Amino acid sequence: MAKSEEEKITRKVLIEGLNEDLSREYQAIISYVNYSQVLKGAPYMNIADELAVHAKEELEHALKVANHIDYLGGMPSVTPKPVKTSEKAEDMLRFDLENEKETIRHYRRRVRQADLLNEFAIAESLRGILVQEQDHLIALATALGVDPPDAGIAD
Repeated sequence: MAKSEEEKITRKVLIEGLNEDLSREYQAIISYVNYSQVLKGAPYMNIADELAVHAKEELEHALKVANHIDYLGGMPSVTPKPVKTSEKAEDMLRFDLENEKETIRHYRRRVRQADLLNEFAIAESLRGILVQEQDHLIALATALGVDPPDAGIAD
């Protein structure tokens, strides 16, 4: 994070970022619920069951993030990011993989922002969410037969 950006981090900026993250969590809940039910074929049965578990974990993440937003004095978002769908199982898994990469990238940034504001409890909570998001990324990559991609850090 550039020094000028560090100077611009405020509670309002953190709330806005967390609301974007919350919208991404809503997106994940919807996609995982949908995909877990519509994936067809023997090769996808294990990952379909895993996606149902992911949906529950994403709901837990949404509740935590909403709580952090409220604590900081903001109003939690009620709008999900758009959900992509497809008739092809592999496409759905690739959509989820890309979404997890983006989620990880943004949470990494949010952890740094929370640390800069001395909101260490929020940062630790987000680190716990990151662990689960990384597990989701690994499960999706494994189901697709690819190496887990590097999510990087949001600019």
